[in-house]
Amino acid sequence: MDELGVKQAVDTAKRYISDLFADEGVVNLGLEEIDYDEARLVWRITLGFSRVRDLSGRELNHMFATARRDYKVVTIDNSGRVLSVKNRESSYAG
Repeated sequence: MDELGVKQAVDTAKRYISDLFADEGVVNLGLEEIDYDEARLVWRITLGFSRVRDLSGRELNHMFATARRDYKVVTIDNSGRVLSVKNRESSYAG
């Protein structure tokens, strides 16, 4: 069996998060970190995103200017199966 490459792991993580949180209006989904655990043969892909929840017009513009980012760590095995999605706490204290 072929090993999952980094680009495929990132694509899998992005698709999974987009689908999992689709009803919460995920926007600005972006790659933050990549880690490969050679001992466990898993990828840990950290993605950051904002969420739009029932906002419109002026509220939406303000939200994009001050949006809080959520960070999720998606763990994926070499076959492409998602094993977990966990919160990653931001180290930024701002």
